[in-house]
Amino acid sequence: QVQLVESGGGLVQAGGSLRLSCAASGRTFSRSVMGWFRQAPGKEREFVAAISWSGGMTDYADSVQGRFTISRDNAKNTVYLQMNSLKPEDTAIYSCAAGPNYNYDYVERRATSYIYWGQGTQVTVSS
Repeated sequence: QVQLVESGGGLVQAGGSLRLSCAASGRTFSRSVMGWFRQAPGKEREFVAAISWSGGMTDYADSVQGRFTISRDNAKNTVYLQMNSLKPEDTAIYSCAAGPNYNYDYVERRATSYIYWGQGTQVTVSS
C-alpha cells in the first residue's frame, strides 16, 4: 500500500520558519517527481513547489520563491519543504504528492499529473 505521510506543520508567528517532511512508503519514489501543494480555507488547491527525481531541477510558485526550499533524500524516500519568512497568507493545509516513475527528469506544476497524495499537514501563521 502506497502512503505519503506529511509532518512538521504547526503554529508559527509571521517571520518564523517550519520544515515539512513527506515520508513515502509502499514503493520507491526515487524516479518520481515530487511536489508540494497547499489549500487555504475557501480557496482552491495551489501549487507550491516541485522537485525532479534527481533533485537537479526545482520549481516554485511566485508567492514562495526565495522563501521556500524543496529538497529530497531518495535513500530515505522523503521530500522536504523548508519554509522561511512565513506570512499569514501562507496559512493552509500542505500536502505532498508523487508522480509516476519515469526515466527522464522533470518538474510538474499540474496537480492532475500527480498520482499519489498525502493527507496533509496544517500550517498556521499568526500575525
